[in-house]
Amino acid sequence: MGSILDKRLLWITGKGGVGKSTVAAALGLAGARRGKRTIVCEVGSQDRLSRLFRHQGVSGDETPLGNELWATSIDPHAALREWLGTQVGATLARVLNSASAFQYFVAAAPGAKELVTVTKVWELGQDSRWNRSASGYDLVVVDAPASGHGVSMLRTPKTFADLARVGPIHKQADRVWKSLRDRRNTGYLAVALPEEMPVTETLELDRTLSEQVGRRLDVVVVNGLYPRRFNGTELDRIRSSAANGRSRASVGALRAAGVEAERHRAQQGEVGRLRRRLRGAGDADVITLPYLFEPELELEGIDRLGRDLERKL
Repeated sequence: MGSILDKRLLWITGKGGVGKSTVAAALGLAGARRGKRTIVCEVGSQDRLSRLFRHQGVSGDETPLGNELWATSIDPHAALREWLGTQVGATLARVLNSASAFQYFVAAAPGAKELVTVTKVWELGQDSRWNRSASGYDLVVVDAPASGHGVSMLRTPKTFADLARVGPIHKQADRVWKSLRDRRNTGYLAVALPEEMPVTETLELDRTLSEQVGRRLDVVVVNGLYPRRFNGTELDRIRSSAANGRSRASVGALRAAGVEAERHRAQQGEVGRLRRRLRGAGDADVITLPYLFEPELELEGIDRLGRDLERKL
């Protein structure tokens, strides 16, 4: 099986707060470094890419960030206007796509906003774009919503294709749905922390993705893994020294070392559980990223993670 970076679309999800945006940015850098025309997409008004790349104004525009790397934040209203322009002409599209008309459309058709968002994500990776002067991307990296919402969003093209049955909405939604299920085109990556609850939710995500989309996770990135600093003999010595320590400072330092070692052990246990369970369910790879001991992650740190991911993927 080739690298997940060889696919056209990467959908990245996971429990909130596990580092999805950081991994998306790191994968974007990895794709661009391979010479792929790459775009990292935010879904919703997250504005995290601006902060990660120290760049102002990442919005609905396709904003250049560096060699072969762009970023955008999907605006469903603008995406609907753009798509309607391909169906009914620009003038009528502007009338249909007024703020009030858009709100009516969203209210009348639950899931419409999510459908438009997913369709726009798909469109970014097409050789023939809605805007004929725009170029398609070789790699579209999606910083998707958290697990439950992210899978529900993926299901909307199938729902609308079934409801419409015929016509342009059916045709468009059906193309997107087939693309999302196509292993050659789309890869699914989950980000987790090496802790009991995030690992359990990742396993549940894999099951739900299979039920709702007909796909399983391709890769799980376990983020924030502590290094192993002591072997078993050294850890026993630390515990013994802490029990017999003479100064408060030395006892505190030894106990802190013991706590860090225990955290590493517990994290490795959760990574092992994740690997065992996923091995029985499918072919998902489980890779790890180190915890970076920095007060705030800079672009240099993101690039370091991206290089690590590129080696392992």
